[in-house]
Amino acid sequence: MSPAIDFRLSLPTDAVLPDYGDGGLLGFASGLRCWLHDRKTGWAAADIAAGERALAVLLVIDGLGEVFLDTVGRGSALHAAKRASLSSVCPSTTASAITTLATGVAPVEHGLNGWFIHDRRFGGVIAPLPLIRRSGESLEAFRLLPRLFPVAPMYRHACRPVTLVSPAHIAFSRFSLHHGRGAHIEAYEGLEDFVAAIVEMADALAHSGGLIHAYYPVFDLLSHQHGCRSPEAVDCFAQVDAAFALLGQALAGRDVRLLATADHGFIDASPERCIDLAPDSEVVAMLAAPLFGERRLAFCQVRAGAHAEFESWAAGALRGKGVAVRSADVLAAGLLGPGRPHPRLGERLGSHALLMESGWTIVDHVAGEHEHTMIGVHGGLSADEMRVPLIRMRT
Repeated sequence: MSPAIDFRLSLPTDAVLPDYGDGGLLGFASGLRCWLHDRKTGWAAADIAAGERALAVLLVIDGLGEVFLDTVGRGSALHAAKRASLSSVCPSTTASAITTLATGVAPVEHGLNGWFIHDRRFGGVIAPLPLIRRSGESLEAFRLLPRLFPVAPMYRHACRPVTLVSPAHIAFSRFSLHHGRGAHIEAYEGLEDFVAAIVEMADALAHSGGLIHAYYPVFDLLSHQHGCRSPEAVDCFAQVDAAFALLGQALAGRDVRLLATADHGFIDASPERCIDLAPDSEVVAMLAAPLFGERRLAFCQVRAGAHAEFESWAAGALRGKGVAVRSADVLAAGLLGPGRPHPRLGERLGSHALLMESGWTIVDHVAGEHEHTMIGVHGGLSADEMRVPLIRMRT
């Protein structure tokens, strides 16, 4: 059963609540962690029994939402192999969901509540995956990684071998190395090499069994740049689908559990539906730090004494566009999941959260920041962003 979320929390009109039980990514990751550590239980999502020496290949296709798969992807090999629907975590974004898949704990515990987090120890608002500040400088500090990410990855001290198949440009990043402890990391270049690396690693684990966790980010990148149903994104999906079918053929007869899922889905947001906070605006003057989190679910640190004024601004400026709630209520409601809260979570949540209605985003500006124009976006609570497929094939 998923821990209950307090429905008294004000939410956008189309909100889909995260499932932190068996129907979500957290339950999926928790089952994987138990199997890797041989805790006398199987991995139900992969149809692996307790104690079974199996070989599982998990494809994480960044950005592949269930709504896209059920519509644009209908008739594909991936769609034919879909077995269930899962919910992403909150926020529905890579930093939060990928870290849950790597650790087996919810965002409340691993502390990554968005692409940007607020941590004064390291200069304020930072991006924890590339380890840079919003203003662009690289993060360097004593014991930076264990202080930022105190939760151990699930591969550390696992009873079964794990290989991470990762894009070459991020495979050996500081974030990847820290969260890949205990696993072998295999870098690849391009989709053809992606498939070849998985097959090669399956050969290497044929007798021992274990996990091959393979991450593919290009669908996400193209959806951001061109839109989540753009010709570029659709063509990329077709290529990924062909790769999935090819993998099924290459692994045939080996009794491999071939799975695929995603960290989040997508919606498109037009520039006309973006609330752009100018640096000299009245509302920015109420903030003690730039926005953090996501442009679909932004966290704010409002200055002491300005809370009532900020809430009055939000009630007017966000009417029909988003919902402003106190961050303490987000935490109390369970929206970031169960578990022991990260020791810096209060700072990372700030004082208020802005939960945007479908199609709406909110942005501000930081001097020196490389600003990205995005058509496709995620991080919010709409079904398109929150629902991801569970795909499974036994070869």
